[in-house]
Amino acid sequence: MNRLLQKVALTVAVGSLLYSLPVTAQVSPTTKKAGRVRITRGPEMERVDPAFAIVTWTSNNPGGAPEHYGVVRYGTNPKDLSQTAKSPVRLNPGHPHTVFRVRMDDLKPGTTYYYSVASMEASGKDDGVKSSVKHFTTR
Repeated sequence: MNRLLQKVALTVAVGSLLYSLPVTAQVSPTTKKAGRVRITRGPEMERVDPAFAIVTWTSNNPGGAPEHYGVVRYGTNPKDLSQTAKSPVRLNPGHPHTVFRVRMDDLKPGTTYYYSVASMEASGKDDGVKSSVKHFTTR
């Protein structure tokens, strides 16, 4: 009887580890929406290589849903930023600011690109912040 009880306890323990729902433990609360989202630092180029570049910027915490995206619209003409790169970021409700980092791939060497940054919720809802147009040249 004692051996049967040990087998049942072990089966239950292993089963609960294998079939638990980790998603429920990782749900982040929404953060109160900011009255106005502002870029407080940047945007600036973190890295520029011949075929890719990384841009970073900081804004006050936009709030809302925990999943957001940093969005970069870019192109070789400052009046036609028709390419888009985005990168996910998870908001920390305890932090007053959010740092965004976005990588732009498939760039051409020795080319000047123009870009503007923004952010949005994972649902696609815009945070209402957009930088002026900046530029960089790949190596």
